[in-house]
Amino acid sequence: MPDSPEYSPLKSLHPDSSLNVVKLAQMERLSTESLRASLLPGEPGCLKTRPDGTILDGHHRIHVLRRRGADVDRPPREVVAKEQE
Repeated sequence: MPDSPEYSPLKSLHPDSSLNVVKLAQMERLSTESLRASLLPGEPGCLKTRPDGTILDGHHRIHVLRRRGADVDRPPREVVAKEQE
C-alpha cells in the first residue's frame, strides 16, 4: 500500500467565532464516521484546502471533529491552488 501524501496541517480561514451555530448543531448530530466520509474527495462539499492547509470548505465539520478529539490533519483533501490575478 503506497504512503499517503503529506499534507500541511489544517488551519482555519476564519475565527471559530464566525462559525454558524445552527450549522454546528446540525453537524453535531452526525456521527464521526459520517463527518469523515463527507469530507472525502469526490463527495459534494468535500474538504478543500489551499496547499498551506488553509480550509476553504469543511470548516464546520472539521471544527466538530476537532472537538471530538479526531485527527483532522491527515484526511485526504482536494487541494486548490490560488488563482493568479
